[in-house]
Amino acid sequence: MPEKKEMTAPQKAIVKMGLTRDIDLALHLPLRYEDETRIVKLRDMGRGAGREGDTVQIEATVTACEIAYRPRRQLLVTVDDGSDTCVLRFFNSYPSQQKALAVGNRVRVRGELKGGFAGWTMMHPSFRAAGGELPTALTPVYPTVAGLPQAYLRRAVQSAVERVDLTETFPAGLGYQIGHQPAWNLREALSFLHHPRPETALETLEDRSHPAWQRLKAEELLAQQLSQLQSKRERDRLQAPALQARPGGLHAQLLAVLPFQLTAAQRRVGEEIALDLARPVPMHRLLQGDVGSGKTVVAALAAAIGIDAGWQCALMAPTEILAEQHFRKLIGWLEPLLSPRGQRVAWLTGSQKKKERREMLALIESGEAALVVGTHAVIQEQVQFRNLALAIIDEQHRFGVAQRLALRSKMGTGADAGPSGAREPHLLMMSATPIPRTLAMSYYADLDVSTLDELPPGRTPVVTKVVSDQRRDEVIERIRAQLAQGRQVYWVCPLIEESEAMDLTNATATHAELSAALAGGTTDVMVGLLHSRMPVAEKKAVMSLFTGGQMGVLVSTTVIEVGVDVPNASLMVIEHAERFGLSQLHQLRGRVGRGAAASACVLLYSMGDAPRLGEAARERLKAMAQTHDGFEIARRDLEIRGPGEFLGARQSGAPLLRFADLATDTELLVWARQLAAQMLDSHPELARQHVARWLGGKSEYLKA
Repeated sequence: MPEKKEMTAPQKAIVKMGLTRDIDLALHLPLRYEDETRIVKLRDMGRGAGREGDTVQIEATVTACEIAYRPRRQLLVTVDDGSDTCVLRFFNSYPSQQKALAVGNRVRVRGELKGGFAGWTMMHPSFRAAGGELPTALTPVYPTVAGLPQAYLRRAVQSAVERVDLTETFPAGLGYQIGHQPAWNLREALSFLHHPRPETALETLEDRSHPAWQRLKAEELLAQQLSQLQSKRERDRLQAPALQARPGGLHAQLLAVLPFQLTAAQRRVGEEIALDLARPVPMHRLLQGDVGSGKTVVAALAAAIGIDAGWQCALMAPTEILAEQHFRKLIGWLEPLLSPRGQRVAWLTGSQKKKERREMLALIESGEAALVVGTHAVIQEQVQFRNLALAIIDEQHRFGVAQRLALRSKMGTGADAGPSGAREPHLLMMSATPIPRTLAMSYYADLDVSTLDELPPGRTPVVTKVVSDQRRDEVIERIRAQLAQGRQVYWVCPLIEESEAMDLTNATATHAELSAALAGGTTDVMVGLLHSRMPVAEKKAVMSLFTGGQMGVLVSTTVIEVGVDVPNASLMVIEHAERFGLSQLHQLRGRVGRGAAASACVLLYSMGDAPRLGEAARERLKAMAQTHDGFEIARRDLEIRGPGEFLGARQSGAPLLRFADLATDTELLVWARQLAAQMLDSHPELARQHVARWLGGKSEYLKA
C-alpha cells in the first residue's frame, strides 16, 4: 500500500481555512485587486497617468543599491525608468532581495508613489524581474492565513475554477432579473470576480452591484431558502400530539382568573398557537414581542392547552433569574388551578440542593409535574418526562441547536409516550428582540412567526437621555430625587472587574461610589450589587430585597437584561452605554416603565481620551433617544451590526451569508423565497444539487 504523502504547509493552511472542495476555492473571492495591467512613466505622473499617492507600476533599471544606517537600518534602491528616478525603501531586507535588486538589473516595481523635495519614493513595494506580457485582468488579493502565500492561493483558486462543475441549477425560464441588466451564468460570474477587466468600475465591485455579484448573491440566497424550506417540510412530515382546548377546561379557567385583560395582539397570537397545537404535526413557532408585551401569559395559555389534554410542558430560560421570574408568575397563575387536579409546577436548575432536585425529578418522571420551569438543567440526561408535548424556550437566541434538539428529544422517553408515532413535541420559541422582516424571511424562514405588536395598558413611556460621563454628579442627584419619592433605581455596568486594556469603571467600584454618595441622607438607602460571578444564593437574596422594595438602588451587570419585573423602578442608568449593542440597550431600558410612575433611562457615555464618540456608537445612542419601537431599533441594529447579534447561538457555528446583504438585497431575497418552493415541488433534483454545491453538509444546522 503506497505511503500517504504528508501535506505541505500551504495545503494544511488551505484545509484550515475550510477550502476543501473545488467549489469552496472557487467561492473564495478576493478582498481587493491590484492593477498590474499597465506600466506608467514617472514623468507622466500628474499628467494623466496618475497622482502622487497612487499605487502604480513602473519598469526601471537599478542604478544604486546600498544599506543605510540613519535614521535606521534600511535598504535603499534607486531605479531609473528612462524618464525619472525613484528611491525604493525597505526597512526589512534580506540578501535575496539585494541580489534581485543588484545594480544593472531591470525590474518591474509596484507600490504607492510618494513625491517630495528629494524626488519620487516607494516604501516596501512589490517587485520582480522585468519582462513578460502584462496581465489583461486585475490581479486578485485573497483572504489568507500564515503559511499560505498569495501566489500559491491564486494558483489553487484558478485551478479549482477551471475544474469545478458549475452546471446550471436554476430551472430554465425561472432565472432572476435585476432591473434591465442581463443575467450572468455562474461560471461567467466567478471567472469575472476572480479576474475583473481593468476598465471595470471599481465601485460596482466594492458595493457588489455588478451583475457578477448579483448572480452570486442570488445563488447564495436561493441555497439558504431551499435549505430552510426543506427543513420545514421534513419537520411537517413528523408526528406530534394534537392538543385541543376543551370548553371550560384549564385554558378557559386560566383566562377567567388572570388579573388583567388580554390585549388584542395576545388574543390573536394565542389563537395562532392554539391552531398549531391542534394539528398532528410539530409546531415550530417563534413568538416575538417587544419588552413588556406579555409573552409569558401567552406561553402559559399554550401550556394550559397541553396540560388539559393530559400531557406535560416544559419552559426553559437561559438564566436562573429569568427562569425564576417565569416560575413565580406561572405558580401564581397555574398552581391554584393544578392543585385540585393533583398536579404541580416543578422548578429545575443546576444550583438546587440534591434532595430538592431528586424530588423534582421524581415529580417529572411520574407526570405529577404538569409544567416544568428551569434553566439548561431541564435538558440534562437524568431528566425523564412521562409525556412531554410542548417545549417553550425563552430568549431562544441564547440557546444552540444542540440544546434545542436535546429538549425536543425528551419526548417519548417516559412510560406514557402518547399515541403511536407521536415522538416530536411542539416547540414555541420566544424572543424579546424583534426580528426585522428581512431576517425573518431569511434565517428564520423555517419558522412560523407570531408577533405581539401591542403593549398592555398601564405601561408608561420611558424618556431616554444621552448624557456625558462628565455630568455624573447630576445623574447621582437625579437618583437621590427618585429615591426621595419612594422609587427604585437600576445602575448597569458593562464589566465585573477592571481591565488593563479598557479603563472602565467596574460594578464593584460603582457600588462603593454610590453607597458613599447616597449615605447620610434623611433615610438609609440600601445599594445592592449583582453580577454573574456571585453565588446563586447571594444573587437570589439581592434580587429578593430589590423586588421587595427594601433596596433602593441595584448596581448590576447585564444579568438583569431580561426577565426582571419591578414596577416601582423608575430610573435606569446605563454606564458606558457606547459599549452596548442597540438591541441590548433596548432590552435593558425595558426594565423600567413597568408601573404608573414616569420613568427615564440615562445613557451615560464616556469618550475616554478620544476627541469624539465613534460613528457606530453615536448612531446607536441616537437611535435609542429617537425611538421606543423595538422593530425600528432592530432594523437599525441590523444595519449597524449585521445579523449575528440577532441569531446568537441559533447558527451553532454555521456560516452566515457571505455575499448577500439583507439590508440591500431584499428584491433578491423575495425572488429566492418564491423560487425555492417551485424548485422543491417541480425540480427536486436541481434543488438538491444547488444546496449541495453551496452548503455541503452545513445545511444540517437549519433543522433545529
